[in-house]
Amino acid sequence: MTELLVQRKDGVLWLTIAREERRNAMSAAVVEGLTRQLQQANADRSLRAIVLTGAGEKAFCAGADLATGKSFKFDYSEPQQGFANLLRAAHATHLPLIARVNGACMAGGMGLLAMCDLAVAAPHARFGLPEVKVGVFPAQVLTVLQGLVGRRALADLCITGEPMDAQQALAIGLINEVAEDLDAAVGKLLARILDKSPAAIRRGLYLMKHLDGLPFAQSMAFTESQIGLFALTEDAAEGQAAFREKRAPNWSGK
Repeated sequence: MTELLVQRKDGVLWLTIAREERRNAMSAAVVEGLTRQLQQANADRSLRAIVLTGAGEKAFCAGADLATGKSFKFDYSEPQQGFANLLRAAHATHLPLIARVNGACMAGGMGLLAMCDLAVAAPHARFGLPEVKVGVFPAQVLTVLQGLVGRRALADLCITGEPMDAQQALAIGLINEVAEDLDAAVGKLLARILDKSPAAIRRGLYLMKHLDGLPFAQSMAFTESQIGLFALTEDAAEGQAAFREKRAPNWSGK
């Protein structure tokens, strides 16, 4: 599909929303394409990470395409809807998801940002939840945003609808880094990931995502049941052997 560019390079899946003339707003085809790509990537052991970005330099994603007049019209006979299914697919993904925020990140675009594990932004990037300006509210986005930023900052974004700049987004923990050279920063981040154990990262992301919302007792019980499983992997044996032998590990990803 021409609205979503898909590229594989050196174990990394690059997904680019290619609707630059619409500020990379999400069409139904983009949402479906992203969902499908995440589901397929999760089962592909040759992939090590996924980078999500937008075409051009003006916008990462402006959210839903309001020009269609159908952005908030759903088939209510369906218990699950497209954008929510995309967020579900991201939550079920055990590959590191990296947001390359090349410009404006608004409304549903904030959901795309929040569903990613890591995020690097250009200095000119802007972030906001302007839904109240058109009479709606960022309902689904709240599910993935509320664990990222504090309650006060989130309330400000939601209730005022006013945007913040990249440095403010960095200060509240919405992104990991602001970089003048966005591609170089993403490349450095990928390099810090790709030399690590694929098995540990895959199981680790599963662990992290299942801890969301668990009270202390349940969280502790779940994590103590998981720690032994990490040690049973081939990567764990190889990593410890490499440490003892003072050499670089040769990961199998198993």
